[in-house]
Amino acid sequence: MPTPIDAAMAEAKFSAVHLEMRDSYTPNDPQFQRYREGLRYGPDDRPEWFQTWTNFASEAIGRGIVLRRARIVSEPVTEYIRYEHHVTYLNVAVGEQVRWLPRRLAADIALPGTDLWMFDNSKIMFTYFSGDGDVVDREWTTDPGVVQLVTNAFETVWERATPHEEYVLR
Repeated sequence: MPTPIDAAMAEAKFSAVHLEMRDSYTPNDPQFQRYREGLRYGPDDRPEWFQTWTNFASEAIGRGIVLRRARIVSEPVTEYIRYEHHVTYLNVAVGEQVRWLPRRLAADIALPGTDLWMFDNSKIMFTYFSGDGDVVDREWTTDPGVVQLVTNAFETVWERATPHEEYVLR
């Protein structure tokens, strides 16, 4: 069943950006639980559970979509961020660009209040989470003022952030 992101990505013409600002997501995720139990992947592993995203991202990038993900994280990082960092090689392997920004370097950036996806610098999907990290709602906007705020925030984060391959967990 297609998600809201699937539909927006299918309609995207040139870009999709994802801004992540939480230090923990979906704590009951079975893959995170397996990581907590000691499961680690090698650089050549391509776990089946990630295949849906791999196919989806590869198709979009193949159509010319520039796919960028920026993560603002607290340091020292949480166990969940360690897990995300560990599996991010899978995102990078399909052509997604991923960068990390320590929260202390984002203190002077006017950021939106929640995580988001933005497509073609014109359509934004905000994702609202419970305190435990579960998705509770999503909201779309094309309001030009909000689009400008998000564009400025994302580009500033992107400029300051460290590419995944160079980011060292603290």
